[in-house]
Amino acid sequence: MHVIHRRGWEIPEHRATPEGVFLNRRALLSASAGLAAATLLPGIATAQRVTDIPDPTKDLYPAKRNEKYGLDGRPITPEEINGNYNNFYEFGSSKNVTKAAQALKIRPWMVKIDGMVEKPFEIAIDDLIRKMPLEERLYRHRCVEAWSMTIPWSGFQMSHLMALAKPTSSAKYVVMQTFQDNSAPGFRQSWYPWPYTEGLTIEEANNELTFLVTGMYGKPALKQMGAPLRLAVPWKYGFKSVKSIVRFNFTDQRPKTFWEGLQAAEYGFWANVNPEVPHPRWSQATEEDIGTKERRPTVKFNGYGEYVADLYKGMEKTERLWV
Repeated sequence: MHVIHRRGWEIPEHRATPEGVFLNRRALLSASAGLAAATLLPGIATAQRVTDIPDPTKDLYPAKRNEKYGLDGRPITPEEINGNYNNFYEFGSSKNVTKAAQALKIRPWMVKIDGMVEKPFEIAIDDLIRKMPLEERLYRHRCVEAWSMTIPWSGFQMSHLMALAKPTSSAKYVVMQTFQDNSAPGFRQSWYPWPYTEGLTIEEANNELTFLVTGMYGKPALKQMGAPLRLAVPWKYGFKSVKSIVRFNFTDQRPKTFWEGLQAAEYGFWANVNPEVPHPRWSQATEEDIGTKERRPTVKFNGYGEYVADLYKGMEKTERLWV
């Protein structure tokens, strides 16, 4: 009879780890580490899970396109270009802020509505989004630096938020502020007047073009582009389109906005696009399309004059509408 004497390191084949489990050992190790973190540091583990969960409103996209707001023949800027060419000073002064902006924690996210309203309140971003009639609009976006893009924004007309906020008849302006926490390195630059603050008149806020953005390119908003809630006012220079909004404050006093506080001679409250009014350091007569690299003539109000010109009638002699 042949007797098999197993060596000490040998094990029966049926006790070997299955190949699939072996190949997924990294996932098992990560899960084990996560369990340990949850046991030892439950606060950190919970925060990590909240950050990593899929967007709770993902099912709402893509939103139906509103064909009323079309482009003038130029193509939509590709997402890979748009998503990697952004001004977001909370995460750096260069255009390459995509990687840094991923530190932004967009859930949980509360939006405060206060000031001259019938009843101040706070609302979670997901509750707010689900209350609103989402749609997609194609807008031209013109930066004060004389470059432009075309973007498929998803979101809702700001007038719907105004109806929810119920400002009193005394309110003349709505002031918007962005987040402020330690996840963004820009806040260490104390010479900036944080938090980023922008404002519109009540009439501008109620204009049909004024849009609160929750997504783009058929999905929830990218962090570097102002998730989870930003403004789009396409007839104004891009710095007016405040990102990552946490507060809407209604007041009868015109606010001093972020860039106005830094350099009022170059960046005023109104900031309407006008090719005939140069920036103090460059011409605004033309713009470079970031997607195509073509140079295009700039159009007054960025081509949206039929919607907004009446807002400023009679103000040209008393206000610096184009700075």
